[in-house]
Amino acid sequence: MAIGTMLSAFRKLSNTSRITPFRSLSTLVLAEHEGGLIKNSSLSAVEAAKSLGGDNSISLLLAGSGHSLKEAAEHAASSHPSVSQVLIADSDKFTYPLAEPWAKLVHLVQQSGGYSHIIAASGSFGKNILPRAAALLDISPITDVTKISGSNLFIRPIYAGNALSTVRYTGSSPCMLSIRATSFPVASETADLKSNAASIDQVDLSTLDEDESVAKSTYVKLSAQISERPDLGNARIVVTGGRGVKSAENFKMIDKLAEKIGAAVGATRAAVDAGFVPNDLQVGQTGKIVAPELYMAFGVSGAIQHIAGMRDSKVIVAVNKDADAPIFQVADYGLVGDLFDVIPELLEKLPEKK
Repeated sequence: MAIGTMLSAFRKLSNTSRITPFRSLSTLVLAEHEGGLIKNSSLSAVEAAKSLGGDNSISLLLAGSGHSLKEAAEHAASSHPSVSQVLIADSDKFTYPLAEPWAKLVHLVQQSGGYSHIIAASGSFGKNILPRAAALLDISPITDVTKISGSNLFIRPIYAGNALSTVRYTGSSPCMLSIRATSFPVASETADLKSNAASIDQVDLSTLDEDESVAKSTYVKLSAQISERPDLGNARIVVTGGRGVKSAENFKMIDKLAEKIGAAVGATRAAVDAGFVPNDLQVGQTGKIVAPELYMAFGVSGAIQHIAGMRDSKVIVAVNKDADAPIFQVADYGLVGDLFDVIPELLEKLPEKK
C-alpha cells in the first residue's frame, strides 16, 4: 500500500516536472545555405527561436565544404542580431545536404552543446533531416509550427489548415521543431546586419568520420529549373495556374503575366499531375507553403490541400468561371470569368515591371 502510494506520488511529481518550461534556453538552428548566403527560411527559423524567450542563446549550424561554406559562415555571423555563435562542419561528407550525415551531425552537436531546442525551417531540407535526427536523440519533433507561445507551448495547423492545435511539449530535452517560414518573417533591417558579428567555431568531426552509417546514401544529381524570376517561397507576388489552364501550352500565359509583373509562378497539384509544369512549382499541403503580399489564382478551384498552402497570403485574387468554386470563399477579390479572356486583357493593360 505504502509503496503504491509512493509510486503514485512520484509519477505525479515526474509529470509535473516534465511540463515545466525550460529554465535555461539555448537553441540550435539548422541553417541551409546556397551560393555563400544563408537562405531566408533559415533566418525565419532564427526569428522563431527569438520567440522562445528573451534570454535565449542562439547558435547556427552550417555544414558543407570549401570556399562556399566559409562565405556562408561569414554571412551567417552578421545575418541576424540574435545569433550568438555560428558552428561550421567542414567536410566532403556535407558537400550535398544528405540526411544521414546531417542527422549524425545534429546528434553529435547536441551531445556536446546540450541545447534546449533544435529548430529548422519546414522545407525539404528540414523535413529530410529532422525525423532522422529525432530518432537518434529519441525524441518526438513538433512539425509545421506557426506560432510560439512559450518555450514548450506551440501552435500548428491541422486538418489542412482548417483548425489550429495547441501543443505542449512534455518530452525530454531537446525540444525539436520545424517552423513554417512564412509565419516568422524576417525584419528587413536585420537581414543585412554588419556589426556585432557572431563568433565562428569549427565542429569536431573526428568521431563522425568513424561512423559508417553516414555513407549509406550517395548524391546522384540535382534537377532544378534556372530562372530569373523570384523564388516561389519568398516572392512578394505569386501567379498560380490550376487545372482550368488546360494545357502546358496555355500555361505560358501564366508565365507571361508573372514575368510582366515580376512575380513567381505557382501551380496546383492538379496542374502538376497533368504535366503542365514541374512539381517544384506546386503550392499546397504537399507542395510549398507561401504567404506573398499578392496571390493571383487563375483556373484554381480551391481544393482544401491547395488553400492550406496559400491561405496566409495578404491579398488573394481569384479568377474562375465557376461562381461556386471554393477559392472564392478565401479570396479578397474574385472575378467570375474566363481566364483566357482575363489574362490577355491584364497583359495588355498592366504596366511593365520597374
